[in-house]
Amino acid sequence: MSGMPFPMTMMPPMLGGAVPSAKPYTMRRTISQEEKRMLTQMALPMMTSFMQLTLPDIINYFTRKYPAKQGVSFDDVVESMKLAANKQNLKLVGENLMWKDFHAVLDDKKAPRVEVYSFCDIAVGRELLKLSPEAAIFLPCRIAVMEDGNKQIWVSMLDWNPAWALGYKERLGISDALWDGAISVHDRMDGVMRAAANGDL
Repeated sequence: MSGMPFPMTMMPPMLGGAVPSAKPYTMRRTISQEEKRMLTQMALPMMTSFMQLTLPDIINYFTRKYPAKQGVSFDDVVESMKLAANKQNLKLVGENLMWKDFHAVLDDKKAPRVEVYSFCDIAVGRELLKLSPEAAIFLPCRIAVMEDGNKQIWVSMLDWNPAWALGYKERLGISDALWDGAISVHDRMDGVMRAAANGDL
């Protein structure tokens, strides 16, 4: 077909379909690297030509971020985030102070300060893994605190608003428990980020 990056005979197979077993925690079939390459090559012309997106643009699209209020220090942002997460019953399960390795291992003393904190709601995480054990690659939820090239401090996370799928819950196979839990975690994570950006100690 004219204008398509691949002829119809080369279109990749459908990725969905029923899982042989309905048991919770059942992995789906492995998608080959060739299938992923073909799907990516089909999407890239629209993204890079029609939408004129670069890789930073695409990453930015999937990012929710808030600038820290003027006068709020990096340490105040982090402390506010931890306090807010505790109030929201989100367990802090990991810290990655990667800027220290930039300095110590790579000897890059000009690298800005960036720290990534991991949080978990085990009940919602369990419901998600029942539906899709592959989702473990996205767990736990993470919030990054970073000072950019202009010395502005930012709080950011992967943007995954469940409201985007409103009206498609059943077709996506999402249970009521997972839907309600995902909305709850999303709203609480957003609240934690806002508190951090405002320095709400």
